[in-house]
Amino acid sequence: MKTKFWTAFASIEQLDSTFIQRLYNYFGDIETAWNASISDLKQIEGLSVRKTENYFAKKKDVNPEQTLEFVQNKGINILTYDSDIYPFMLRQISNPPMTLFYKGDLFSCNLDRTLAFVGSRRASFNGKEAVKSIISDLGNTDITIVSGLAAGIDAVSHESAITNNLKTIGVIASGFDFTYPSSSKYLYEKMENGCGAVVTEYYPTFEPIKFRFPQRNRIVTGLSYGTVVGEAAMKSGALISANLTLEQGRELMCIPGAINNINTEGIYKLLKDGATLVTRGEDVLNALNWAIVKMPAKAQFSQNLDENTQLIFDIIGVEPKGFDEIQIYTGLSTEELLVRLTEMELSGLIEQVEGDRYIRARH
Repeated sequence: MKTKFWTAFASIEQLDSTFIQRLYNYFGDIETAWNASISDLKQIEGLSVRKTENYFAKKKDVNPEQTLEFVQNKGINILTYDSDIYPFMLRQISNPPMTLFYKGDLFSCNLDRTLAFVGSRRASFNGKEAVKSIISDLGNTDITIVSGLAAGIDAVSHESAITNNLKTIGVIASGFDFTYPSSSKYLYEKMENGCGAVVTEYYPTFEPIKFRFPQRNRIVTGLSYGTVVGEAAMKSGALISANLTLEQGRELMCIPGAINNINTEGIYKLLKDGATLVTRGEDVLNALNWAIVKMPAKAQFSQNLDENTQLIFDIIGVEPKGFDEIQIYTGLSTEELLVRLTEMELSGLIEQVEGDRYIRARH
């Protein structure tokens, strides 16, 4: 089983994907690469001597079987670069991750219709609403929304995808031992339990330190056929993602915003440089030359609900709502609310989670 050698390489924190790829390409087999001697590696033209020596200093403490067992015991799935089902688009970038760790059902997502959304962590109300509007236009299709599970535009993108019956992939800048930011915990749970997948190139114990976020961004854009930038200051991670999109030969799209907002300065620079302006879902489809057919969705059934049931459905969104909270909003009696919630569960509109809390049914 070769997977243990991929996890062994991934467990050495000082290695980057480029170094591992060089070894794999040279030897043509990950097991051979792992078992190669330091003198073998020094035959590889252009390979850093310092990195090679550091690698061997760390390697002596790594047991491949134990690294694989460690990952599997945490319920984490593993996808390696040599797999036939490694994502096609990601394989095309210059420095693809050699190992992907993921939770959720990555292959329930349509990897042939992937669209990234990136933007400011401190996005304005208008910026968030614009992203929601565009994703809503794309709802109930087989498009997969990709983002970075950060606060701001990322979180809104994932939330909107789930609300609009779209699969979504969150790419994180740490291993699965960390949930960052903690405010995205409920999104992690949604994606891991039916709404898509959470993906990382980092071994479970690797922390979300600063330099890993730009590295994460190349996977967000690399998985995607195009990237929509919601808001971006002149010096921002979103602008890094935009440049990565162009380097990877993908379609770059920008949502215009208020000209006096610091977070739109980067947007207008990108637009002046030739990015496609988008204000609605149709603009995105045209830019990517996608012909999309709407799919039936459970949420669409809500149009035939009576007034009180529709009100309950509208209140229950992506984040779980408790019985008491729903009752305060609706003003319904305990008995009537219980009956209606039970009927909605049986109809497949909502699901009960965490005791007396409810969410819209996962699609």
